[in-house]
Amino acid sequence: MSRTVTLTLPRPNVGWLAVGVALGLVAASIASPVFAPRTALAVDPSAPAEHTLSVTGTGRVVVSPDIADLRLGVSSTKPTVKAARAAAADAMTRVLAALRKLGIAETDIETTTIALQPVYAYGNGGSAPRLTGYTLSNAIVVTIRDLDLVGDAIDDGLAAGATTLDGVSFRVDDPAKAEEQARRQAIIQARAKADTLASGAGVSIVGVASMSETSAPIPYPIFYGAERAAALDTATPVNPGTNEIVVSVAISYLID
Repeated sequence: MSRTVTLTLPRPNVGWLAVGVALGLVAASIASPVFAPRTALAVDPSAPAEHTLSVTGTGRVVVSPDIADLRLGVSSTKPTVKAARAAAADAMTRVLAALRKLGIAETDIETTTIALQPVYAYGNGGSAPRLTGYTLSNAIVVTIRDLDLVGDAIDDGLAAGATTLDGVSFRVDDPAKAEEQARRQAIIQARAKADTLASGAGVSIVGVASMSETSAPIPYPIFYGAERAAALDTATPVNPGTNEIVVSVAISYLID
């Protein structure tokens, strides 16, 4: 038995246009990213995870300083700015002359502070403060390369007119060699710690992932009161002592 199916088509020009549009939409949808093949991202099972062991080490080297930094200053209070400036300038000129007389080079004397402040008198009963004058301060730092001269620089500077003595600090002019020695000590200590930890954990050190360092010399300042130092009849004794140069490292080792 046969069957007959009859299709009613639109007018030729409209029908073929509709069929063409439909076919175009189908082709476009197939070519869209929805139907495009996708790349699967997966972790490579053959690449092992990176494991690290982090430790720190510290190296210390004691050195004898060969340079001293002396801080002296003058301060003058007068009714006017001009008078305060003139008095401070005269006092500092005498201090500088005394230091040069000891053989201290001009390049080893540096001005650190010049400041002018008003001076007020405060009355009772809440009255307004009254301007009475001005204080001019002038401070210097003196690098002394012959440590035998430190005591003389203190005594002569105060005798010449210095009114403030903020202290003395001692340091090493070239700490590179001592820092290198401390650095080696720090690395050896860090590796010893890592070996002990790795052995206890049953792992092996196979490399270094990262390393960082911090270093700092530790100066030992000596402070004096200007009045006390100026009142001493004998020469001011100064003992430079020792400095400790410290280097610390932080190392992250690769382990397997």
